[in-house]
Amino acid sequence: MLRKIGRLFVIKTRWEAYIIIYALALGATARGSQYLLEYPGWGGKLLFLATTGAVFLAGGKILDCLKYEHAEKEAQTAPEPAAD
Repeated sequence: MLRKIGRLFVIKTRWEAYIIIYALALGATARGSQYLLEYPGWGGKLLFLATTGAVFLAGGKILDCLKYEHAEKEAQTAPEPAAD
C-alpha cells in the first residue's frame, strides 16, 4: 500500500516535470514579489532573482535526471550483443 502511494510522488514523464517546474515558478515569483515589498531597492531585486534562478537550476536538474533515468532503463532492457 505504501509503495502505491509512493509511486504518486515519482516524476515519470517530461510533461509531469514541466507541470512541477511551472508550480515551482509560480511559488518562486510569489515569494519574490513579497521580497520586493519587504526589501525595497537592490536587496529585494536580488532576492527576487535568486528565487527565480533557483527554479531554473531545479528545473534543469529535474529534466536531466529524467533523461538519465530513461537512458538507463533503455540500456537495461536492450538486448546484449552476442559474443562470437
